[in-house]
Amino acid sequence: MQQYREYKVIHIVEGGLGTIFLGASGIPLKKLENALNQEAASGWQVVFQVLEKKRFLLFWSRDAVIVTLGR
Repeated sequence: MQQYREYKVIHIVEGGLGTIFLGASGIPLKKLENALNQEAASGWQVVFQVLEKKRFLLFWSRDAVIVTLGR
């Protein structure tokens, strides 16, 4: 198992308007891809990721990806 000297956590959430008007809008994959590419350019590697469902404005829930990076 590889050991990392430092860790970083990024949080990508699906859009709020799509959740309100359509019930769900999905994880913004392009935003996630851009964030991971930017961090990879700085030497970060994905250690693990978690999918989270979180309450949004009392009636809705939104999906989110929490990615832990290490280097």
